[in-house]
Amino acid sequence: MKTLGLIVGLALTGMAQGDTLRCANQLISLGDRSFEVQQKCGAPVFRDLLGYHLGASDRRESKIEEWVYGPENGMLHILTFKANRLVKIDSKRGN
Repeated sequence: MKTLGLIVGLALTGMAQGDTLRCANQLISLGDRSFEVQQKCGAPVFRDLLGYHLGASDRRESKIEEWVYGPENGMLHILTFKANRLVKIDSKRGN
């Protein structure tokens, strides 16, 4: 557990950000649902519940999660989901 926390901590510094990510022969994009990402990329190596966000207009609570994939070809990929929608794709070269 300590190692996974370290991986996520390191991943939060010096990352590249993008709008798409290739999983095998499939692409995932911002706005994709979490179940679509899992169908295309498989289960993440680490999954972390960051917390909840309360929307200002509709007053609904949304879950915020990070999923970590990799390392693949020396890269870690950190996907952030808000309300089960992919909102951010970060990549970081692993050590």
